[in-house]
Amino acid sequence: MLDHPSGLSAENDIALQKFGVGQPVRRKEDDTLVRGKGTYTDDINLPGQVYAWIVRSAHAHGLIKGIDIEAAKVMPGVLGVWTGTDLAGYAPFSVGLPLKNRDGSPLLQTNRLPLMTDKVRFVGDPVAFVVAETLAQARDAGEAVVIDIEPLPSVTSAEDAAKPGAPLLYDHIPSNVVLDYHSGDDTALDAAFANAAHVTRLEIVNTRLAVVAMEPRAGLASYDKKTQRFTIEVPTQGVAGNRLSLAKTLNVPPEKVHLRTRNVGGSFGMKNTNYPEYICILHAARELGRAVKWTDERSTSFLSDSHGRAQDVHCELALAADGTFLGVRVRGYGNLGAYITGVAPLPLSLNIAKNINSVYRMPLIGVDIKCVLTNTTLMGAYRGAGRPEANYFMERLIDRAADEMGLDRLSLRKRNFIKPSQIPYAAANGLTYDSGDFPGVFGKAIEQADISGFAKRRKDSRKRGKLRGIAVGSYLEITAPPSAELGKIVFEADGSVRLITGTLDYGQGHATPFAQVLSSELGVPFDAVKLTQGDSDIVHTGNGTGGSRSITASGAAIVEASKLVIEKGKQAAAHVLEASEADIEFSGGQFTIAGTDRSIGIMELASRLRDSKMPEGVPSSLDVDHTTKGVPSTFPNGCHVAEVEIDPDTGVVQIVRYNGVNDFGTVVNPMIVAGQIHGGVAQGIGQALMECVTYDDSGQPVTGSFMDYALPRAEDIPSMTLSNHPSPATSNPLGTKGCGEAGCAGSLATIVNAVLDALSDEGVTSIDMPLTPEKVWRAIQDGRKAKSA
Repeated sequence: MLDHPSGLSAENDIALQKFGVGQPVRRKEDDTLVRGKGTYTDDINLPGQVYAWIVRSAHAHGLIKGIDIEAAKVMPGVLGVWTGTDLAGYAPFSVGLPLKNRDGSPLLQTNRLPLMTDKVRFVGDPVAFVVAETLAQARDAGEAVVIDIEPLPSVTSAEDAAKPGAPLLYDHIPSNVVLDYHSGDDTALDAAFANAAHVTRLEIVNTRLAVVAMEPRAGLASYDKKTQRFTIEVPTQGVAGNRLSLAKTLNVPPEKVHLRTRNVGGSFGMKNTNYPEYICILHAARELGRAVKWTDERSTSFLSDSHGRAQDVHCELALAADGTFLGVRVRGYGNLGAYITGVAPLPLSLNIAKNINSVYRMPLIGVDIKCVLTNTTLMGAYRGAGRPEANYFMERLIDRAADEMGLDRLSLRKRNFIKPSQIPYAAANGLTYDSGDFPGVFGKAIEQADISGFAKRRKDSRKRGKLRGIAVGSYLEITAPPSAELGKIVFEADGSVRLITGTLDYGQGHATPFAQVLSSELGVPFDAVKLTQGDSDIVHTGNGTGGSRSITASGAAIVEASKLVIEKGKQAAAHVLEASEADIEFSGGQFTIAGTDRSIGIMELASRLRDSKMPEGVPSSLDVDHTTKGVPSTFPNGCHVAEVEIDPDTGVVQIVRYNGVNDFGTVVNPMIVAGQIHGGVAQGIGQALMECVTYDDSGQPVTGSFMDYALPRAEDIPSMTLSNHPSPATSNPLGTKGCGEAGCAGSLATIVNAVLDALSDEGVTSIDMPLTPEKVWRAIQDGRKAKSA
């Protein structure tokens, strides 16, 4: 019974060829999601549940003089109306980042409350909420709440908000500056720029974006009076960290909060923090003894969801006469909106300093960013969170420097690449690049994009009355820093293998590559692997998904946990096979006595342990509960090439060719990686060509719906030719690097620089995103006037 033929190992080999690391396995969840069988937060209902409606400020800035809730309280179906004074016992939302000001002092906190009591600071600021038997009744009662607000002057520009005399959002935050971030050696930078043969300078606007995830935020809260325990169903990017954050705000121990996340319809950073609405429904659930549901609407999600990007910067690049880079500086302002929570200041400050080095030998880096409060929606992480921005600044500078110095754009990049022989490379950002072939990636992209044939393609475009441009953009991202991650493996009675880890899939497709890794490590059947990520009672540790960390962090946890399973398996197999543990070998899912054909498969061994009582000293199961200490940041990089055509009569930009060569180290699932790049490039196209949140002078949002805020459609996304040029990371056991945010980093500068290249013959030298038809058309007209003057 225990003597298994070696054919089982052959079967495992075939399975690994199909489902192992490196194979383009279809996503496990596709059948469920494509057929509309997923379970999102709004799909969940509990017996007797009631509905919440949030009452928000219509003013950008003002003193709350009074809130009249009496009429709302007596309306049909209304169970309760609450204001900020009712929720005064909860802790404020704050930022836990160790960021410091130029003078060494910590950043200033805005200490946001669940509901405002003294003043409102942006349009959409929550001031009250209603709970009723039906959503319609809650909405009607919410509209009956009368808020007496004395309007105050507002400010929406970060630069304007930092000026003397600007309206102050908080008495304790002078000049509205929460963080005066500084990085770099000013003395050395000043000397480098003073001695430079050439200095390129650019004013760049990094536009504010609305996240507009497909699934709006939602929550379903309940409370068990017997155990005094909260339960909330809510879309997040990781349950362990968000449970801790909620517990802190609720002033309860973490074990008194049970957080569950089902399928998530996109997040891009926005859902990885807690919001006032969640505290409101948890409070009402405890007060009423009934489950309370809230689902945002698209119009209010434009107001209440955190936004992304939003910087106005002055960038400088110092060069020697031959084009060698001597130093780079970024100075300017980051717009935080009205409150700071989550990681809001990070993308605007530290992540710029870490990522602007990119793939180049850059001796000196200086970053000075004032992170400023304004009367606008709060800011948060958005796909890349400072990484695409920093690479955008660098690539814009390089193209401009080449034009100003009369140098070839490609040659200038080649001159300054970090060479493979210089790896490991101690970069000026304080990090050491452990791997990478940046010239090789670049060269492959140039060949793949057929740059040598561009002149002919441009000539053909001119014959059709179109302007054609091309641009090449390299990028390098610093992924999330080390943090603990869970790798728990449970062999279930039904023959499945439960994998539990603290990252969370909100569109990435984790179930498939994680199963590929586990199958490769343990030889368990791919289809037997079931992934659990969304229950805080099960996922006790983990830092969630963000910063392109998932495959590296969870992958390392899976590999380490697998080794522990094998150790336990050898002990158990030695007993079952009646051999010495030292003689037990493991390969391809089989524990074998060395030099014999006697073996037992891992799945059968797990079953034997579960069904039999083992003597003392023999493991009773193969299950492990392991937490990895975390792996260092990785350095995904690549080179993208875009070609655009512009109709000079309308200003319409069309991306006609798009190529990308990327280095993500070991690629676990090429199909999923390609999908991540497609999505990232699509979001980069959105920012480059059309997306921009806009406010009027009074702080009212102008772009409050899809009638005003444009998103890319299928016809705007070109066919992409993508390939890999991997240099496996040496810092984690799989050799992986993150890929989730790379598409944004590769596309922004590539598209904008391609448009500028197309417009160069029209006298246009600078243009800021979004490159809408009107903006491009006006740039052409202005360029022609300047040329003819």
